[in-house]
Amino acid sequence: MNKVITFLFLIGSLSLSAQSIKVKGTIKDSIGNPLEFANVIASIKATGETESYGITNYQGRFQLDLPKGNTYVLRASFLGYNTEEQTVDVSKESENIELDFILNPQESQLDDVEIVYEMPVTVKGDTIIYNADSFTNGDERKLGDVMKKLPGVEVNEDGEIQVEGKTVSKVMVEGKDFFDGDSKLATKNIPADAVDKVEVLRNYNEVDQMRGLGNDRDNVAINIKLKEGKKNFWFGEVTAGGGLADEYGDENGRYLVHPKLFYYSPKYSVNIITDFNNIGEVPFTFRDYFNFTGGFKNFNRGGGTNFRISDSDLGFAVSQNDRAKAIDAKFIAGNFSYALNDKLDISGFGILSDNKTNIVNSSIRQYILTGITENTNVDTEQRNQLGMLKLSSTYKPNTNFQLDYDALIKTSKQTQDDATISIVGGNQNDISEIKENQPFSIKQSANAYFTLNDKNIFAAEVQHLYQNEDPFYRAVQDSIPFRGVFTKIDPLDPFNSEADTFYPLEQSERYNINQNKTVKSNKLDAKVDYYYVLNNLSNLNFTVGTTYSNQKFNSGIFQILDNGNQNPFIEEEFNNDVSYTFTDAFFGLHYKLKSGKFIFTPGVTLHNYNLKNEQLSTTSTQNNWMLLPDVNVVLELKKSENLRFNYAITSEYSDVNSYAEAYVFNNYNRLFRGNRELENSLSHSYNLTYFSFNLFNYTNIGGNLSYTRRFDAIKTNTELVGINQVSSPLNFDSNFPDETFSAVGRFSKTIKKVQFKLDAAVFLSKTNNTINNEIQESQSLTQNYNASVLSNFKSFPNFEVGYRFIKNDYDNGGIEQTFFTNRSYANVNLRFLKDFNLFAEWDYYNYTNDAKTVENTYSFFNANLYYKHGESPWEFSVQATNILDTKSINNDSFNDQFNTTSQYFVMPRIVMFVIKYDL
Repeated sequence: MNKVITFLFLIGSLSLSAQSIKVKGTIKDSIGNPLEFANVIASIKATGETESYGITNYQGRFQLDLPKGNTYVLRASFLGYNTEEQTVDVSKESENIELDFILNPQESQLDDVEIVYEMPVTVKGDTIIYNADSFTNGDERKLGDVMKKLPGVEVNEDGEIQVEGKTVSKVMVEGKDFFDGDSKLATKNIPADAVDKVEVLRNYNEVDQMRGLGNDRDNVAINIKLKEGKKNFWFGEVTAGGGLADEYGDENGRYLVHPKLFYYSPKYSVNIITDFNNIGEVPFTFRDYFNFTGGFKNFNRGGGTNFRISDSDLGFAVSQNDRAKAIDAKFIAGNFSYALNDKLDISGFGILSDNKTNIVNSSIRQYILTGITENTNVDTEQRNQLGMLKLSSTYKPNTNFQLDYDALIKTSKQTQDDATISIVGGNQNDISEIKENQPFSIKQSANAYFTLNDKNIFAAEVQHLYQNEDPFYRAVQDSIPFRGVFTKIDPLDPFNSEADTFYPLEQSERYNINQNKTVKSNKLDAKVDYYYVLNNLSNLNFTVGTTYSNQKFNSGIFQILDNGNQNPFIEEEFNNDVSYTFTDAFFGLHYKLKSGKFIFTPGVTLHNYNLKNEQLSTTSTQNNWMLLPDVNVVLELKKSENLRFNYAITSEYSDVNSYAEAYVFNNYNRLFRGNRELENSLSHSYNLTYFSFNLFNYTNIGGNLSYTRRFDAIKTNTELVGINQVSSPLNFDSNFPDETFSAVGRFSKTIKKVQFKLDAAVFLSKTNNTINNEIQESQSLTQNYNASVLSNFKSFPNFEVGYRFIKNDYDNGGIEQTFFTNRSYANVNLRFLKDFNLFAEWDYYNYTNDAKTVENTYSFFNANLYYKHGESPWEFSVQATNILDTKSINNDSFNDQFNTTSQYFVMPRIVMFVIKYDL
């Protein structure tokens, strides 16, 4: 495949070179200084149609590719300067041309503002402005399709926007938040034909007076500018479709309904998104729910402490359309913003989601220490009912003061029924598991920013989290659970005839074990920052603050007997009643200095940690002082090329789940108990990032090296009997640190209308755990390489072809396994007979291991045929997914106890007739 891509690259390059010439030159001001990021646009003289464009580099140089056989008008422009024109005649015999421009300053910049908006790309400081129509061909359907075609911008498989390798945390439309905290909802729902400009805001900070004071290098936001016809008018679409019932689907057939409505004006905005379908499209997943921050910032990022309240999700299956046999999704979301006056803005959103999912998989799990192999077949029925509500306000009476308030409420009802067949050594155990949880949380923040004068700036931030979880777990099985793990020695039974039983149990036909658990958490974060601006190149930042967390943890286990009576486990080791308090009081000092091309930000934070847990009628406390340094260095090689280095020592603490000492169930063969004497671990992290965004030749290069070394790591001590595991956390010996290393590289280059992309990622981890009192070292090496070629022609069929290779090497205690995934993929977008558009995509997978004991090849082929007559608002389509009716896919994973190879059954072939009406 690599040879094929190289061949296509050479053929494409030779073909383009033979049919066009290059126009090269410089743009300078009247005294000979080169103008970086000046614009050059070439239009066909006879029609005025734009043919090519270019942006100058730091030397003021530009280059254009112009097809032979036309006369062109070249216009050079730059903010604050008069536009200059030159006419170029490119005959069929023409050779490459050198052409220079001299621009003179102008008094009025009104004309330049207009030029900014007609150019394909404009760079203004940390803002890159893309003219969407310059990069699209009319076949784009959603914002994500537009974003993929912008140089320097990517959309990953989850629908998240990434710029310079960093995930965009905020998407705005006309300067107003669009479902703050998630870019996926924007990429998959905003219509492509509504997008006029895309503004990429690098080094972003929401608060004007805070910009440039701290480290905003990892903050990227996107602002979408709408076309004039979409402002002050309602717009959107209504999509509906149906398909025939099949042997796997709903007896009433397949369906989808997607009404979407948008309104934007200078004073207020409204967005309404709905999605109802049973064809496997998941608009908002369970993972989205837990990861959705609602725009809340990481409190005291870089302060040296890593402590978070975990979610008790009981290992619920994650509903993904590539690993589910059936999905029925219902989704409603609304987003609004309203400017009450020129000082006060309010905004918010609400999200309701109801997903029903059927997941069927078969797994082979090989236990490292014992060599035992467990084969499982699992049929999971899951339902996730999720709700979110956020309200925000910003009060800004003047440029020196701003007050923000946000409240995010999250609630859900999650249920999961698992029917599992576990086979070990020829013995079969039928297991039924039920998991239920109804978590509720409310997170509030209030932030105030005050500028006393040019040299003194203050910021105060307060966040409060209240979270209530009540996960319930039930496992019913044929065999005695945890046989051989728990024994109760009877002095009257010297031969210990009951040594292979779980002693709290009573004899039953089927063993029905239940667990109730509640976790209530209150967490308060508060800090005050004072910035003293020394001069234009440096400032001092003083920080004082605290984190206070209190959690109540209760759990109990009981057995339901065959007659319906309960057998409570009354022993202390099966009942938790824990109160856990964590406090971090800190004082930090950072100094920021800009010197030449460097920006240095060294700092240090002094922490006082207090931990107290009350359980088993006793109290355990800890008190620690720590001085944790961090440093950030930025080397600005050019305006569009930089190198960033970060180093930090982080103190990591666990929440109450790791301190509660009585047993809790994780699943039918895993028990966990906390360790009240657990201490913190220390992580040394190093991160080096390089990015170059070259608008001169449209070449993007990015790379990242990351290394973490963790001492006194919080790891697990596992007792393994057969397939049964009982684990407990402990601080591992500092002579056995955990290490992780990653290297990621990206390269893309656009030649005329064809883009060539290469990316590679290598992840290496070395971890240590104790299993049956033996130190177990595990290593994992993952290599992921991808190469692709894609086109973006206006009037020709467009294509993408690519190849991805993934290799996973696992070494657990000397037992080595290697898995390979070879994936070839291609898609084509063909417009024909003027009003028809065909989009087809094909993926081929070859999954195997080095021992050839696992081998599977499968393909996915999807195709959509669209019909839309001219500017008609009606569109008709036939959409088909999994046309080859592939039954299953594979994946592999590992941890310190076992390696797992899994086969997931997927959704069948689905054919739909769909109608869309544009409002």
